[in-house]
Amino acid sequence: MIRAIRDFILLKRHQTQSTHDEIKDYQLKKLQALVNYAKENSPYYHEKFSGLKLECLDDFSHFPTMDKDTLMTHFNSINTVHIDRQHALDFALRKERDKDYLGYYKDRYVLGLSSGTSGNKGLFITPKALTKRLPAVFLARSGLSLKELPYRILFLLRVFSQGFSDINAPFIKLKYLSTMTDPKTIIATLNKTKTNILMAPPSLLNQLVPHCDQITVRLKKIITYAEVLTAEDKAKFAKLFNTKIIEIYQASEGQIASPCLYGNLHINEDLVYIELYDHKQQRIDEPHRIGHSMVLTNLVNVAQPLIRYRMNDMIVLDESCPCGSSFRTIKNVLGRDDDILYFYNKNNQIDVVYPDLFARWIITESDLIREFQVTQNRIGHLDITIDTTAEYDVSLLKRRIHDELAGYGLTSKLVIAIAPIALPKDRNKYKRFVSYVKTNTSRSSYD
Repeated sequence: MIRAIRDFILLKRHQTQSTHDEIKDYQLKKLQALVNYAKENSPYYHEKFSGLKLECLDDFSHFPTMDKDTLMTHFNSINTVHIDRQHALDFALRKERDKDYLGYYKDRYVLGLSSGTSGNKGLFITPKALTKRLPAVFLARSGLSLKELPYRILFLLRVFSQGFSDINAPFIKLKYLSTMTDPKTIIATLNKTKTNILMAPPSLLNQLVPHCDQITVRLKKIITYAEVLTAEDKAKFAKLFNTKIIEIYQASEGQIASPCLYGNLHINEDLVYIELYDHKQQRIDEPHRIGHSMVLTNLVNVAQPLIRYRMNDMIVLDESCPCGSSFRTIKNVLGRDDDILYFYNKNNQIDVVYPDLFARWIITESDLIREFQVTQNRIGHLDITIDTTAEYDVSLLKRRIHDELAGYGLTSKLVIAIAPIALPKDRNKYKRFVSYVKTNTSRSSYD
């Protein structure tokens, strides 16, 4: 309890009181300690970082990057706790197959399999000592007010893990249901357990929308995660569920960003060190420019050091938040770089449309469109499936998308069909955008 209180106070102080310079000093010290530990305890980093010095933050940008393929290929020599990749994979897959999500590997570590939406699945190690400190992190960085305690949380995700269970603490009670649970059962559980905080991916909330009038408890807040939350979905959910919607930006690699009490996302500068790069691989630090790639360093997990880990998440930074925090504010989470859609313009050059803009066109076209999926196999060619709550004329959506694209001078061929859309039955995330187009274009029709 004493440690939890200390963690909570420190996390709050960093977020609300630290100046920009204090944050940079803190990050440099954490990075230096992390790099030194990795060099001493990981054969992989001992070799990769040989001869490299870290005397200022600018030095860090010259360190080599890694990615998920690197992590899995060199798993045994990267982790510092002598965990064998195959043994750990066998353990994690057996847990998932048996739907036995609780328990620690060797009674000391939580093993997590990433969903693999950006390629091969990853295997991630978190020490038990870290997951036991999650209640303080949740209290400090969930965007929830202490005035709303106690929290009775219904947590909906594809799979569970011991790490999520460790959030349970005095005044925080978390119950898990799979996203494959029938929506009526979810509603019944909400009511029976007197849930006041609902945590669910946006795609699952869309599954609950037709049944929202059956909710009899008062939800203080809904927290979304795991998928992009569009502004349109956020407004729709707030209206239909009659509560405030907030977003957490978390990945298997780390807790990237959390909401402040204003509801704005802030990068957790004391938990992760985030570098953003544009399509020309130039560093981005200012607001309103699209970051096409993210390089993440986890500042708190030394069991499996993730140092300059390259991700294809796209975000846009915002101006300073009214809450006063010096943590960088995120204006938009656009999705992944492989969600981008490609079209030819009138000069037969390739332009791109970002997924958040395209989603906006579909979502705002009709309230009858409950969910959708866009698949692109060729430049300018789209297959769109929409799941509707009632009979709908697809020509209306086709005309809307054609007109929007034409406004940017882009041509397209669309095939739109109405069909039920179900969430994945495996551990993969639901993807609204599936693109098989590969191009090196740097042109953009939306900025």
